[in-house]
Amino acid sequence: MSEVEGTADVGVEVGGDHVAAVEIRRPPNNFFDAGLIRRLADALDRLASGDDGDVRAVVLCSEGRHFCAGANFGGGGRGEGDARDLYQQAVRLFRQPLPVVAAVQGAAVGGGLGLALAADLRVAAPEARFSANFARLGFHQGFGLSVTLPRAVGPQAAFELMTTGRRIGGEEAHRLGLVDRLAPVDGLRDAARALAAEIAGSAPLAVRSIRATLRAGLADEVAEAVVHERAEQERLMRTADFREGLAAVAERRPGNFTGR
Repeated sequence: MSEVEGTADVGVEVGGDHVAAVEIRRPPNNFFDAGLIRRLADALDRLASGDDGDVRAVVLCSEGRHFCAGANFGGGGRGEGDARDLYQQAVRLFRQPLPVVAAVQGAAVGGGLGLALAADLRVAAPEARFSANFARLGFHQGFGLSVTLPRAVGPQAAFELMTTGRRIGGEEAHRLGLVDRLAPVDGLRDAARALAAEIAGSAPLAVRSIRATLRAGLADEVAEAVVHERAEQERLMRTADFREGLAAVAERRPGNFTGR
């Protein structure tokens, strides 16, 4: 594999098997903000354009312990951009034409789950943890999860996961359809790459056509959903329950919610 132009927090490597790896490099938690999502979208658009060779499939992966533990809007000084910009960039991930396989280790939580679901397929370690934990924060889901989670696991399972905010492991995620294949953590990237290479071995024009048909309207649905999600997030951020949810998570205790 050869590394092509990337950024400090997004690495891009292209192999001779028509597969590229796009790696998030903000370990250990790989929190994202609008700037990081923009750079991911830029990398995918560049790969799709052919400027970096004949790339036919992509592995989305992360350096460090966790795939992505959610969003960072700047509390630690690393945030870049606001929620509006973040979701505009997120929609770009759904519009780009290359098939993407996510390799998920550790946590894919909150917006990190949304990022994993922007991929077409997911390979995860049994030890991986998935959580749509928004309700536990007194918050509303984002990153298009209103569309993508029910699409992956069905509306009933999506409702249960979102309203309880409970955490599930890789094996349960596989049973639910959230994960497509399981692999040991030390062989996770190899397994994700093997799946991507299987796709890249098919006729590339046919693959793009099939993908476009199966995902028809998805990017537009996500674009519409994130407008509503962001409005609900802004409304709920003004509530006492949201402040309590943040405090409860920081203090590692159950939330004492009052409905205000």
